[in-house]
Amino acid sequence: MLFPRLASKTSRWRVQVAGIVTLCTAAVLLPTQVSAATGEPEKWELKFGFIKLTDMAPLAVAYEKGFFEDEDLYVTLEAQANWKVLLDRVISGELDGAHMLAGQPLGATIGFGTKADVITAFSMDLNGNAITVSNEVWAEMKKHVPMENGKPVHPIKADALKPVIDGYKAQGKPFNMGMVFPVSTHNYELRYWLAGGGIHPGYYAPKTGDVTGQINADALLSVTPPPQMPATMEAGTINGYCVGEPWNQQAVFKDIGVPVITDYEIWKNNPEKVFGVSKSWADKNPNTHIRVVKALIRAAAWLDENNNANRAEAVKILARPAYVGADAKVIANSMTGTFEYEKGDVREIPDFNVFFRYNATYPYYSDAIWYLSQMRRWGQIAEQKPDSWYMDIAKKVYRPDIYAVAANELIEEGKMKASDFPNFDAESGFKPATADFIDGIEYDGTKPNEYISKFTIGLKDAQQP
Repeated sequence: MLFPRLASKTSRWRVQVAGIVTLCTAAVLLPTQVSAATGEPEKWELKFGFIKLTDMAPLAVAYEKGFFEDEDLYVTLEAQANWKVLLDRVISGELDGAHMLAGQPLGATIGFGTKADVITAFSMDLNGNAITVSNEVWAEMKKHVPMENGKPVHPIKADALKPVIDGYKAQGKPFNMGMVFPVSTHNYELRYWLAGGGIHPGYYAPKTGDVTGQINADALLSVTPPPQMPATMEAGTINGYCVGEPWNQQAVFKDIGVPVITDYEIWKNNPEKVFGVSKSWADKNPNTHIRVVKALIRAAAWLDENNNANRAEAVKILARPAYVGADAKVIANSMTGTFEYEKGDVREIPDFNVFFRYNATYPYYSDAIWYLSQMRRWGQIAEQKPDSWYMDIAKKVYRPDIYAVAANELIEEGKMKASDFPNFDAESGFKPATADFIDGIEYDGTKPNEYISKFTIGLKDAQQP
């Protein structure tokens, strides 16, 4: 039996968001509306995890706008302590799904760290990260940055950081930088930027048990939870970090550091987070899964519609303690299309956060393969693999087939238009080759080994650390 749906546009029972009091605003139970294509949800009470970052927004919006309830799903959203705890709880079944780093389902599937089959049918956003350095480091970097009209010329390459790190090495001092997780976008973006400036970010050697990622490193990268980044840098434990918002803008507001580059400038419109579930959960709950993806698609579209007209409302939602819990002014600094580098140096970056346009929600195989290519480049994948292996893993983890079912149902229901999505009949799952990287190196997802071989710094072919 399908449980009655407790929702409407004007009145609904709202489930509890962790830390928020349950609110009852309806007295009448409305009849459920079952999709003609997807059957009843196998599971209707769900708990999803997230980390306190602005790019968890699709989950918050799907909850607050009733999109989950429209799919007969009653959801609790719960902040998690860190990415490892979040992943472990999805694997154990304590969470039904979660806001995840794009590399987490891939890392788990190939067995780097916790081994488990985790899949994604929904990409949560593009861009959204930056690299911040301490005021002391920036003062030295700035000496090597081109200036125009009294302001630094962006994008700032890591070439400007290299003399600073060389100075640290000459004094026998380590140069420490934080990133959020070994298979995080932040780790790979930071490594990509550093290596492009001739700074070695270090190798992993899982076969020998060395998973520090610091072999041969000029800059020592280590894990720091996102909300702790500013305080850790202020304490002098790290000299800089790569993280999502609002923790770069927080450094500016607290006057303890300077964001020097955004990930949009490192790789234009790069994929960032995904919504991940265990494969066993997806197999057991296929209808529920499709309904979750439908709700998230609608939330992402709401976030970007009418040229980001809803972002001010989204900022107020995210500022609540149960979600990101940062000052709304800090969140708005990036969520509303601007970004502040040095204090007072505010620049227009309308695509700093993208949730729906540019087919942001579609889980492209080529996105998965880029992450795998960087895992191999830095030794997390210990041995050379054929191109076919990359394709097989991408297809195992990224599930555009599930996404297409959800999108087509939204089109049939009149909630979305076909033009909002890729042409599913013609879509290959691969974006066109692009050189929109800070170093100009072209990436073609169908040729991962050829791509890996182009880098001066990094493992290639059969090389080992």
